[in-house]
Amino acid sequence: MKFVTYKGAANGSRVGVLSEGSVYELAGFADMHAVIAEPAKAEAAAKAAIAGGNGTPEAQAQLLAPIARPPRIFCIGLNYASHASESQMKVQAVPTVFMKLASSVTGPDTDVILPYNSTQPDYEAELAVVIAKSGYRIKAADWQEYVFGYTILNDVSARDIQLATTQWTLGKSFPTFTPLGPSIVTKDEIADPHALDISLTVDGETLQSSNTKHLIFKIPQLIEYISALTPLEAGDIISTGTPEGVGLGRTPQRWLRDGEEMVVRIEGLGELRNKTRSEKQA
Repeated sequence: MKFVTYKGAANGSRVGVLSEGSVYELAGFADMHAVIAEPAKAEAAAKAAIAGGNGTPEAQAQLLAPIARPPRIFCIGLNYASHASESQMKVQAVPTVFMKLASSVTGPDTDVILPYNSTQPDYEAELAVVIAKSGYRIKAADWQEYVFGYTILNDVSARDIQLATTQWTLGKSFPTFTPLGPSIVTKDEIADPHALDISLTVDGETLQSSNTKHLIFKIPQLIEYISALTPLEAGDIISTGTPEGVGLGRTPQRWLRDGEEMVVRIEGLGELRNKTRSEKQA
């Protein structure tokens, strides 16, 4: 299933399922948190909605971030060896974990606002995992029980703010700095999340191209490591890291500019499109 959140009548948001180019509303589910809480019921409702017809063409359904306010967004830094190398940083013995604030989440086809107080905005294509249920000290062998599905995340970063200190969260949490979507693809549709092509283009130029097989710390390890320190909650997101090709690591360095279109593509998950817009100083 591909679950989405989209704009309904009177600007309210609705939860739906995306199937063969159309979006079908899921009756009885207030938001994506409700879908994650009752996956079997949601799947049955999705099948009934599709069978009933009356879908809205995807092009006419304004998709929003599939989960607008995840409890927490755990991000993994330097999780591809080639990216660590281009960033001139060592691969750590344990995952490098930082947070992005939920207030930075935006959806597909929305503008990413480049803040006036940063001169080094950057992009990062990432595979994100959506947690299905709460768990503490989860064993790596049990990881699949705790995965609801997968989505695409663009870890937009203000490098000058991020690297001014050893704490990365604020430099990665400006409003709109976490594009997410277009859907959450349930785990049953992805045979192996560690064998997916991942890429990012800016205005049609391919700047990142890799495969999730190159992840240093795989999803079972990430779930085990994070949950050993803090209980995971349903709806949490773990963004698994970005491959090489970011603007920071290029020669010359390549920062995002006003009016560009970023497209992140991940095999089986679709594509996440966002345009950039420079913030005007008041």
